[in-house]
Amino acid sequence: MHPAQYVVVKVFNNNVILAKNQNAEKILIRKGLGFGKKVGDCIDSDVSFEKIFAIDNQETSSKFNQLIAQIDASLVGICEEIIAMMSNETGQPVGDEIHVRFIDHIAFAVYRLKNNDKIENPFMIEIETLYPGEVALARKAVAILEKNIGIIFPESEVGFIALHVHSLKNQGKLSNAIQYTYLCNSVMEIIEDEFGLEIDRKSIDYARFITHLRFAIERITQHIPIKNDLLSAIKKMYKTSFKLAKKVAELLEDETGLKVTETEIGYIAMHIERLKNISTYSAK
Repeated sequence: MHPAQYVVVKVFNNNVILAKNQNAEKILIRKGLGFGKKVGDCIDSDVSFEKIFAIDNQETSSKFNQLIAQIDASLVGICEEIIAMMSNETGQPVGDEIHVRFIDHIAFAVYRLKNNDKIENPFMIEIETLYPGEVALARKAVAILEKNIGIIFPESEVGFIALHVHSLKNQGKLSNAIQYTYLCNSVMEIIEDEFGLEIDRKSIDYARFITHLRFAIERITQHIPIKNDLLSAIKKMYKTSFKLAKKVAELLEDETGLKVTETEIGYIAMHIERLKNISTYSAK
């Protein structure tokens, strides 16, 4: 093989192929690239590709090859086009693992939808609130999937794809996104139970509270100190909310294994007090 050539290993669809160049496998993306191509065909490396992905980690590469042997090639191609779109839109490089995680996730979702299984996402509202940019990209991804495979994806699946977008933007840290959504949901349940409220998850006040909570969790996990000159006043004026904020802090400490400072508890209490007094919330 000429060093300036790629040899086709697998054709996924008209736009995406897997090829080898000097013993390294690459995912090549370009409109019409796969049309009429067969295994063993050569492609000059000076062709202007829209995207080239390399899976350098050997273990991940092995997982990827096992995965694509089990999944419809055209679906793999669509997923790789979506990964390229996500990378372009976010301006982030693509880590090796997302090729395995995202394709495996979509393939399983398609399988479940074809079998009329219900896909539920208990954190959908939190995901929409915390990651609106990721959700917008996930909707683009779903539109591409629906157009190409003719299956309608539920709103819950948009949320799961948004977490993969978030993972891409944060170099694979999907677990943090899931932890944030879980913690936010748990905190809201504590507040609802304590005050007998049913909180409108689509309200601007809820969005504001979740955003403050998200930043509080980030400060706690990253050990970022914060100053609160109003702490003593908050403790006196908002006794009930401060007591509840302590409960919230206990939950956060249990889940993160980290200490929540009294200063941070004061801020949480202030936001709980605001939630408690908003007239748009109705008693259960």
